[in-house]
Amino acid sequence: MPAPRPLSFAALFGTVLALAACSPADKSAATAQSASDSTTAAAGTVKLLNVSYDVARDFYKDYNPLFAKEYAAKHPGSSIEIQQSHGGSSKQALAVANGLQADVVTMNQLSDIELLEQKGLVADNWSTRLPDNAVPFTSTTVFLVRKGNPQQVRDWADLTKDNLKIVIANPKTTGNGRYAFLGAYGYALNAHNGDENQANEFARKLLANVPVFENGGRAATTTFTQRNIGDVLITFENEANHVSRVLAPDQFEIVYPSYTILSESPVAVVDSVTDKKGTREAATEYLQYLWSEPAQELAAKLYLRPRNPEVLAKHSNDFPQIATFRPTDTFGPWSDIMKKYFADGGLVDQLSPKK
Repeated sequence: MPAPRPLSFAALFGTVLALAACSPADKSAATAQSASDSTTAAAGTVKLLNVSYDVARDFYKDYNPLFAKEYAAKHPGSSIEIQQSHGGSSKQALAVANGLQADVVTMNQLSDIELLEQKGLVADNWSTRLPDNAVPFTSTTVFLVRKGNPQQVRDWADLTKDNLKIVIANPKTTGNGRYAFLGAYGYALNAHNGDENQANEFARKLLANVPVFENGGRAATTTFTQRNIGDVLITFENEANHVSRVLAPDQFEIVYPSYTILSESPVAVVDSVTDKKGTREAATEYLQYLWSEPAQELAAKLYLRPRNPEVLAKHSNDFPQIATFRPTDTFGPWSDIMKKYFADGGLVDQLSPKK
């Protein structure tokens, strides 16, 4: 199929912008009306609210009708409607903690669900209720550059070049941004044999090349691709593939760093909400179906690395083998990571240029 002209990208991305501009209660493809309550809207109809992170909207837009069809087949005479809320992962977790009535949360960072566990909204055994510690798919952090890679960015070290402009989501409020910062910092620690002083200096130079932090992963993508700001976008592998292969073929390229971070997307039922509304069974089925073969195939199609090894092997050409590290293996528990790096006055604040 011939590649679309650049104008087709703007048209396509306009749809994304419209979604990004919506209030937190974005409608999924399976949504028939605005959210008011997750209880039964009509006889035989169940309504769920999935509160999720910013760039997951493309996956759940397709997953929700897939699950709705399965649910209707499994429960004759019943139907289900799933509504979506998308934004920065940690902002979304705070919204749930502050009363947003999510039946399920599908985040990109373990600490966001741990926050809800600490608030008593999610049971403390949430990660053992589902396979793979409740992580149905993974991703990693890569670079998106303009066609031809004019700045010759090959690895993390190139991001400290003078006059290079980098676009990332805010590391203090978004999982996408945190993975970007930790990927860079972990690379520097590995390159300098664990020397934190040298890693700090590397991170300081990289952050000096970031004009402004965007408020979410999709906002960062829009700034880089549609507003044509920056030389490099640091983002998730699935987001970079979605842009370079689907939205704007022949306009961007993906660069895989030599050593980068593994990002995991945990999911959980919000017990306090589902127990009150009577939606626990449906919410549990909704999450369990993420491990089904059709859902794992959908994940692979949208460039999320499936946990099903057979599905992953079938799509191996889309997922280069790369050296990755888990953040908790390098930096300790997420609670420590959040305090040291992302709290007010933490390392990100210390190393960021004063503006």
